[in-house]
Amino acid sequence: MRVLRGLNSPARAPAAVTIGNFDGMHRGHQALLRQLKAEAASRGLQPSVLTFAPHPREFFARKLAGSNASVPARLHTLREKLEALAAAGVAETRVCAFNEAFAALSPEDFVKQVLVDAMQAKHVLIGDDFRFGARRAGDFALLVSLGHQFGFTVSALDSQCLANERISSSQVRAALAAGDLQRAKALLGYPYAMEGRVIQGRQLGRTIGVPTANVQIRHNPLPLRGVFVVEVALDETKLAVPQKTRRYPGIANLGYRPTLGGDSRPLLEVHLFDFAGDLYGAHLDVRFLAKLRDEMTFANFEALTRQIRDDLSQARSFFESQPV
Repeated sequence: MRVLRGLNSPARAPAAVTIGNFDGMHRGHQALLRQLKAEAASRGLQPSVLTFAPHPREFFARKLAGSNASVPARLHTLREKLEALAAAGVAETRVCAFNEAFAALSPEDFVKQVLVDAMQAKHVLIGDDFRFGARRAGDFALLVSLGHQFGFTVSALDSQCLANERISSSQVRAALAAGDLQRAKALLGYPYAMEGRVIQGRQLGRTIGVPTANVQIRHNPLPLRGVFVVEVALDETKLAVPQKTRRYPGIANLGYRPTLGGDSRPLLEVHLFDFAGDLYGAHLDVRFLAKLRDEMTFANFEALTRQIRDDLSQARSFFESQPV
């Protein structure tokens, strides 16, 4: 997949375009992208996506409240989002910085400068709740009218629902925050996951026989916190490990380690069961399967160690009852 940033680089070919944040790549996003590919194929166009960084809601929240603003948790980093779009068959993704100038574009300027001039849109597919332009002034009827003016067609896809409730990134965030990983999986169509590279840590886990991989993540604020049963996939193209399989059962702590003095940035610590190998520098994909408990503060390191032993036992029992 070709990735373009901003509006200066021209599209490679005329395109069928869809627009969105695609945070979390839930089942609604997946349906939209399947329809995009079908629309593109029927018209001889390349399937293209327009997305934004940061999330518009984050931009407006920080504009109003500054650095202390309450912003929605990011389900995906930009890297994870682009990987998901590529896997869905998108040929070209354009990432536009959502800033003051972009937010001020009128609906007409957005269509002319972004969709027509930069992306060569010949067909635009949108969700049924799509709005565009400054103050969200543009709607479906205006987009159709501008399409007639600039030479592209427009279609809309109805929202996808689960139990008569619209599937959205906000619903996924709510499920994760509540620790309801089964509902999150139902909304996403797959277990929620984070990925990152293993970095040097304090190596305290080794002192109690539970070595952990410290995974550098860029999700802040976190969409979920606590201790979890996980399944971990290794990117073995960049790391030689002795095992042949790529997926390993394990346990993970995601949070700020309050018992050990606390961390200013979130940390994902992962212990792989029955694994022997050096993980430093490895890229891990960590899938969250079940929540064991919230992150807790313990009186001392010994109390923490006893709880970790109990967590390990519970996680192993999970895999014995539900083999990976």
